[in-house]
This record gives sequence, structure tokens and C-alpha cells, in this order.
Amino acid sequence: MEGKEEDVRVGANKFPERQPIGTSAQSDKDYNEPPPAPLFEPGELSSWSFWRAGIAEFIATFLFLYITVLTVMGVKRSPNMCASVGIQGIAWAFGGMIFALVYCTAGISGGHINPAVTFGLFLARKLSLTRALYYIVMQCLGAICGAGVVKGFQPKQYQALGGGANTVAPGYTKGSGLGAEIIGTFVLVYTVFSATDAKRNARDSHVPILAPLPIGFAVFLVHLATIPITGTGINPARSLGAAIIYNKDHSWDDHGILKRGSAPNFALENGPNCHMLFNKARRFFNS
Repeated sequence: MEGKEEDVRVGANKFPERQPIGTSAQSDKDYNEPPPAPLFEPGELSSWSFWRAGIAEFIATFLFLYITVLTVMGVKRSPNMCASVGIQGIAWAFGGMIFALVYCTAGISGGHINPAVTFGLFLARKLSLTRALYYIVMQCLGAICGAGVVKGFQPKQYQALGGGANTVAPGYTKGSGLGAEIIGTFVLVYTVFSATDAKRNARDSHVPILAPLPIGFAVFLVHLATIPITGTGINPARSLGAAIIYNKDHSWDDHGILKRGSAPNFALENGPNCHMLFNKARRFFNS
């Protein structure tokens, strides 16, 4: 009996019982909260990775506008929704492009592709003011160039079909459009914060790989809900680029609604509170 007990003891030490799969079972991993990014980081300006990240944001936003504006124009060109991909197809184009572009650029620039996301992450001290301003400028330039290329290929159709510019649909007030944009932008930014949470990434190794999926899916769902209201302008660069190239009075009249709902103004007013609530909720569920 003593030999058997010894075998059991050695076996138990050699092959300890593994913890069940789950987030609570993996909470013992070492993790240190990353320090907040400095407000100004002059050393970034002499780094090639800094400039490469901005170029990646420009290219991603350029491709995003090119594909999505063409999709919107294709739907408007059709005699009815059933003869085209419809609202669902437009939503898939936006969500699918975000998924693909975030996956491609996450390792270079973080895959923001949206000034609202960039500004929200800046308020959370995830990147410096220098990088945030650089990203926003490159995102807006990429959006303008993307919409401009579409207009250059087919100028008459571009002007006749609205150029993918966002406007508040008939039957809705500007207040309704503003509310839809605020809620839609909150859904997107909250998903980005959740999908890129560093503590969660350290605990669950599969999270960084899947991060582009929930972000793209959130964009898809928000577009399904708000395309009938405003055309969905949760990306200020996307709204600005299309409005500048289309350059019609009614698109500029509603651009203020889209900017207040999804641009840095929204992040400035709500970003700190959202980040505080997100951190409190994260600590509660991780405790």
C-alpha cells in the first residue's frame, strides 16, 4: 500500500490537475498595466514606424472610402432594393472592409481608420497627442482621396447618385439623426475598447487574433440600424471625405449633425465618462 500511495503522490505532482478552461481559471497570469502614453513624445517624429503608421492609416481609409462609396452608388443606381445588394449589402461592405483593414493594419498603426476611435484612445491615454493628430489628418486625407478617385472614374454618376454623402433621411429630424449617430459611435468605440483591452489580451491568448471580427461586426450592425436614418456617419473621416468631394449644400447642412455625433466632439464630451465606466465594469467582471 505504501508503494501505491507513493506512486499516487508522485503522479499527482508530475501531472497536476489542470484548471478548467475559462477566463476565471486563467486569472493568475502575470499582468502589468501599461503606463499611459505621454501627451507629447518628440522622439516619435524621428522614428520610421511613426510615419509608416500614418501611411497605413491613409491607405486603409482610402480603400475604405473607395469600396464603400462604390457600393452605395451601386445600390442607388438600381431601380429598386431587390435588384441590388440593398441595405444589407452596404452594411456588409462597411463591416467587411473594417474587418479586413483592421486585420491588415493592426500591427502597423493599431488599425484605427476612424478619427472618433483615435480620439477616444487618446483620451484613454493609449497614444500621444502627436500621434493622434497625425492619424486624424492622414485618415481625413485618405478619405478625401478615396472619394475623389471614385468621382474621377465616373464624375456624372457620382454627382447624380449622391456620391455616398451622408444626409438625414426625409421623415427624421436632425435630433433623431444626432441621437442615432451618438449611440452608433458609442457602440463602435465601446467594442474597440473591449476587443483591444490589454488585460484581457494577456489573459486570453486568442483575443488579439479575433479583435478585428467584433469591430467589423459592430460596424455592420450599426449600419443596419442607422442607414435608413442618416446613411451612417459614425466615421468622421468617411463623412468628411464624401461631403468635400460631393460638395452639395444639403450634404453640408447635415454634416454638422454627423460631426457632433461621431467626431472628436462626441469623444471630448463622452470619452472620459465612457472610459471610466468601461474600466469599472472591467474590474467588476474580472474580480
